[in-house]
Amino acid sequence: MSATAAAPSGATPGTPARRPGVVLAVILITQLMVILDGTVVNIAMPKIQHALDFSPSSLSWVQNAYALAFGGLLLLGARAGDLLGRRRVFVTGISVFTLASLLGGLAPSAELLLAARVLQGIGGAIAAPAALTLLMLTYREGPERLKALGYYSLVSSGGGSVGLVLGGMLTDWASWRWGLFINVPIGIGLVIAARRVLTETAPETGRFDVAGALTSTLGITSLVFGFIRVADVGWTSAEVLGAFAVGVGLLVTFVLVERRVSHPIVPLRLFRSANRSASYVTMLLVVGTMFGMFFFLTQYLQGVLALSPLAAGLAFLPLTGLLFTASRVVPRLVARIDGGKLMLTGSTLVALGTVWLTQLDANSTYLADVVGPMLLFGMGAGMIFIPLVSRAISGVAPEDSGAASGMLNVVQQVGGALGLGILVTIFGTASRNSTSTIPREVLTDGVHAAFIGSLVYAVLSLTMIVISVRPWTWFRRRPEPIEATAEPVVVDSHV
Repeated sequence: MSATAAAPSGATPGTPARRPGVVLAVILITQLMVILDGTVVNIAMPKIQHALDFSPSSLSWVQNAYALAFGGLLLLGARAGDLLGRRRVFVTGISVFTLASLLGGLAPSAELLLAARVLQGIGGAIAAPAALTLLMLTYREGPERLKALGYYSLVSSGGGSVGLVLGGMLTDWASWRWGLFINVPIGIGLVIAARRVLTETAPETGRFDVAGALTSTLGITSLVFGFIRVADVGWTSAEVLGAFAVGVGLLVTFVLVERRVSHPIVPLRLFRSANRSASYVTMLLVVGTMFGMFFFLTQYLQGVLALSPLAAGLAFLPLTGLLFTASRVVPRLVARIDGGKLMLTGSTLVALGTVWLTQLDANSTYLADVVGPMLLFGMGAGMIFIPLVSRAISGVAPEDSGAASGMLNVVQQVGGALGLGILVTIFGTASRNSTSTIPREVLTDGVHAAFIGSLVYAVLSLTMIVISVRPWTWFRRRPEPIEATAEPVVVDSHV
């Protein structure tokens, strides 16, 4: 790919970072590795549960441990790139991610696997912001940068489907451990390439908001832990009540910290806009719905329909294919159709797809009962994400553009983990109260209850969108255009 590389501000002249095509390849492979990690592990969940003796409720921590560490430390990782130099931070993040993948693949117990997943999330949170910033610095603003961002979005949207198929192949033909081992040679290659082709940026002056990062991450983790433990010990357990109390206390402390520090990890002024705050809440709910659908539909396909891991991965292609297509088509539609109408239509389709999933039972079939909901999900989610991101960054001051886009990524990860934690509670309670003694039917009862919980999420998402876009005003005046922003914002999707 030919491009005109812009020397980053503060870059050291003469370094071999003037090959933008190679730089782009390094960044795209990094993004693909991070995306693959989520879906490769997701499709292997039943095998992981059996191999390491996870309980049905604790199994969700394989996904949540990564999501919480990644989402909670993402803004701190971005700040590290500013203060320490982005190439140095990028190489460090990839090295941590690669080592964690090796440890996870070798893990002999559930506890060590979860520790490795946390370490993977930390590595991803360090590397991902630096990678995207290096892409922005390598390509001058204009057609070449937009083209590079297009490739980045393509990998973000299409990588999920690749991960599902690859995860199924590795789990079926080798072992679930190879879903983690595969990151090791890729990570080593990225470190070598990054040291050769990436240009270092000059460190900026400032401080780390470590207190804000820790209180927010630990607060959300405590809440998720409380919801997941409810499935095993009940709502009145001292363990659950203590987790909720600690979580709320830490989040209140986080807000107080952000009001007082000179360089907050989340500038609270971002939430002064009602539309932006509504967009964040909507993103949290939408991603919570999607995470739950992926997690429990994977259990259903393998545990009830008896599909192999590879077949289950291929079964998701209708959904991921539509998400991929939407990432190419919706940007063109936004120029012609009001984004609020797309969001409203998409949210309605997601809700209808969730209603359809609640009808699954032990006698359902893939073609008759699963493909339809997947198509509705794919079309609906594809219509929601791009205009939702546009509304969230509309009117953001240039100095807050990085924090605003970073906050969207954080909301996605935290929303997925929190939503999954709540749905796992519903799943565990329904499974425990099932009147059947046949494992396949017990699993069906639990998944059915989880999909009802997902429907509540979907309805709340639709309600937030209706309140935000106010469709009753469309017939009285023309909608105001979305304000342009100084820089394109790319939001990763791990769904």
